[in-house]
Amino acid sequence: SKGYRQRVGLAQALLGDPETLILDEPTIGLDPKQIVDIRALIKDLSGKQTVILSSHILPEVQMICSRVIIINEGKLVAAGSIDDLSGSRGKGFIVTIAGPPGDVGLAVEKLAGVLNVSVRHEAPADGTVRLEVDIEEGANPRKELMRLLVDKDWELVELTDRRLGLEDVYMKLITEQKRGETDGDEKK
Repeated sequence: SKGYRQRVGLAQALLGDPETLILDEPTIGLDPKQIVDIRALIKDLSGKQTVILSSHILPEVQMICSRVIIINEGKLVAAGSIDDLSGSRGKGFIVTIAGPPGDVGLAVEKLAGVLNVSVRHEAPADGTVRLEVDIEEGANPRKELMRLLVDKDWELVELTDRRLGLEDVYMKLITEQKRGETDGDEKK
């Protein structure tokens, strides 16, 4: 099976105890248990050796790697720790509020420092709406949000900081790269 070949290939690569191990899509073709085992092995190896992992499975990269390099169409797009990349690309929070869904979204959108509000989920049965709120760098509209909730007599159900996953970071970076290339073409 492909999973067996993957494991044998990894074992062969480890025989010489190399300083640097290069792995290309190491979990492709494995069953879920084997995937978990290989991920754990890679994390363990990274404490002893340099492991370079090439993969299109970004949630897996996020689970395994401490640093990433994003390359698109042969061009370096970004490099750094996952925390640095996700923190620099997505400031904001997710809030769940019990109140009239249309009114809640519009009111939150008007808060100082808010760039964009997206409805993630509406639950008419319990009268709640879950919003994803993008904020300006350095802005903190949470106090103003609390005043709004008190003034409107709406209930705060949940408020959590939002950090983008690696897939979200990748999509934003690629979009920015394409936008930059398009802008460059227009200036010629």
